[in-house]
Amino acid sequence: MELKIIPRSSDILPVNHNVTAVNYIECVSYNGQYRQYGKDKITPDLISKILNDVPKGIEVSLCLDSDGEEYYGCMEVVSDGKWLSLCYGYEDTKTYFSYNPMFSDTVGQLKEMDLGDENVYTPIDYDGQSPIPKFQAITDMDAGVKAVRYFIYTGKLYPGIEWAYYL
Repeated sequence: MELKIIPRSSDILPVNHNVTAVNYIECVSYNGQYRQYGKDKITPDLISKILNDVPKGIEVSLCLDSDGEEYYGCMEVVSDGKWLSLCYGYEDTKTYFSYNPMFSDTVGQLKEMDLGDENVYTPIDYDGQSPIPKFQAITDMDAGVKAVRYFIYTGKLYPGIEWAYYL
């Protein structure tokens, strides 16, 4: 598999804050409570809370379809307050993830599969899943919040950060 990078761009279209592209949200709060929000429950207050929690630590799925399935697209947002992983996928197509060029030298080390290697993997604990590689997580929380906001309102990847996928 070959890693493809989508470079950041300054061509960022304006966002209409009156309409959300996200139609379903699943969120795990700090105390482990699981919450689901359908389109009618996705309010400016909920969006504000999610965006406020991104730099503090959050685990949330932002889905474009109303059932929370990945058929039309879903972005997983996982943060521990220092690292932020953004992962977007739909149907059986490519999975896009936030890309951190500061750790591009660790891409080849994934083949060694030492999941405890702190030089390669973030400390993010994502629902018992495999650790998240550092090159797939960013530390610029301001840019991360912008990326999450952009996705909520447009359903598209934020061009102000780098993204990557495997071909």
